[in-house]
Amino acid sequence: MKPAVIPAAGRQGGAPRRRRAAGVLLLAGAALGLAAAPAQAQEYRYWSFWDGKGGSWAYASEGPATVRPADGSVQGFRFTVSADSAAAGKPRAAADFEALCHDTPARHGSKRIGVVIDFGTAADAPGGERPPAARGECARVPEDASAGEALAAVVRPLRYDPNALLCAIGGYPKSGCAEQVSGSGGAKKPSAAASSKAADGDGGPSAGLLGGLAAVVVLGAAAVWQARRRRG
Repeated sequence: MKPAVIPAAGRQGGAPRRRRAAGVLLLAGAALGLAAAPAQAQEYRYWSFWDGKGGSWAYASEGPATVRPADGSVQGFRFTVSADSAAAGKPRAAADFEALCHDTPARHGSKRIGVVIDFGTAADAPGGERPPAARGECARVPEDASAGEALAAVVRPLRYDPNALLCAIGGYPKSGCAEQVSGSGGAKKPSAAASSKAADGDGGPSAGLLGGLAAVVVLGAAAVWQARRRRG
């Protein structure tokens, strides 16, 4: 008896399924490799903005022009050199409202905001400049005031670029605005929010984003493989 002949459609149907599944798995591997691959991060020298919560600092998700802190809040500004929020230097003073505003009583129609200004280290300073001593102030501002208005109430001058990016606090630094540090890589400038302006993120893919993408691709590949296996 001759061996049974497998119809052409049947012979070819399994191969495309295997190729598609293999392609998805290869895509997953590429995404994982992208997430794991080291990237040369470009560093910038800029003013970062922080929220004081429970005595500690959290990198602000908005810029000071849009954040409207409540009475009893603490806002921090730190001159730093970094490529992203994970590496940015925090204000070195504690986010302690009582220490900052104990001599400023509450008053109807206004609010009190603790403001910490850390001018950074000598290593972070532009060439030829020396960072001033850190300072902490208590700003009394209208109830609807922003964090930027609280900053302006306690220290001047403030310098902004044409895009409203905060460049200098109290005249420091004398020039420049979120400039690339010599020898760093090729990413974008810090986001306006990170650099103390109201805006969204910097648009560059973070390791977390790439890792999440890789996980989605891997899960999708597994689902496709299982579904095709059941149908086959």
